[in-house]
Amino acid sequence: MARECEVTGKSTQIGGRYSNRTRATQFNPTGKVRRKANLQKRRIYVAELGKSILVDISVNGMRHVKKNGAFATLKKAGII
Repeated sequence: MARECEVTGKSTQIGGRYSNRTRATQFNPTGKVRRKANLQKRRIYVAELGKSILVDISVNGMRHVKKNGAFATLKKAGII
């Protein structure tokens, strides 16, 4: 299973890596780098259900939970 946030859907991205010397030339041997999402494994308590749910969630997803509430956010994401 790919590393992906269960709330926001964020996953890894591929980006370029460079050095200041190779930026000045046409040849750039530095290649690509995989940038991972800031995922955390968190146990979120849902008061409406009376139980905790374990989710892989990004920090941005945690802000969604804090703003909109655990039950509404997890229901919209299809976890509940």
